[in-house]
Amino acid sequence: MADDILEQVREAASKRLLFLPHTIRQMSRPERMIATTEVEAVVRTGEAIEDYPEDARGHSCLMLGLGRDDRAIHVVCAPKDEYLAIITAYLPDPSQWTPDFRGRL
Repeated sequence: MADDILEQVREAASKRLLFLPHTIRQMSRPERMIATTEVEAVVRTGEAIEDYPEDARGHSCLMLGLGRDDRAIHVVCAPKDEYLAIITAYLPDPSQWTPDFRGRL
């Protein structure tokens, strides 16, 4: 499951990252600024924790990785032939996730 989508994510990310407008808005919020380099690190080195094969935007997944100061970052992305679409990126809310940010409460 996650290994297959993870391989597709890494391959698409090696070509190009496309940050959708919604993603830019989420990443730019003052209380949770997320740098593009942090998102890039998540998709290149993070792990796929949820797989969405039936997503309306195409097969996508939720990835977990670490940003600056080892903070957890979630990235939803969808691999395409020419690029990796970054659908959203956010700092997971500890009240909605398990302590390791891998499971929903």
